[in-house]
Amino acid sequence: MADNKIKWCLCQKKGISIIDCKNHLSEAYMQEADETLQNVMTTTGKWKLITAYYACYNALYSLLMKCGIKCEIHDCTLELMSLFEFTDAEKELLAKLKEDRIQVQYYLKSRTIHDIDDIKEFILRCKEILLDLNILKISKKREFLKSLGLNKGS
Repeated sequence: MADNKIKWCLCQKKGISIIDCKNHLSEAYMQEADETLQNVMTTTGKWKLITAYYACYNALYSLLMKCGIKCEIHDCTLELMSLFEFTDAEKELLAKLKEDRIQVQYYLKSRTIHDIDDIKEFILRCKEILLDLNILKISKKREFLKSLGLNKGS
């Protein structure tokens, strides 16, 4: 796990903080991921890539809300994937989607999604992890962040 990057995120104003576990927000973020995925299927151009990124991001954020972990810096949120059982390929997928989203949204570059199935599989993977989360696993993730210097509500 990239402890140094997470430690940096812990020091940022809108970086990582521990909050109360938010099951209702977890469910809402996953529903948002599903709805955004539907938009990916119907939109074109740069918006297809932008919505694909946010579909995946919202699915990931659903896991964080379930664990009571808040983060408003996208790079830091992506670093938190290390708390879960994501593969390197899944981490790379989301990092590439983020970079491509920035390129099309802010620099008007041309990028395309090569495989929508990867987006669907990532969201499904988040749902699998979400179903597997229990009180003990959540507690371990929160304790790990605390061990790096995070305090509740920081």
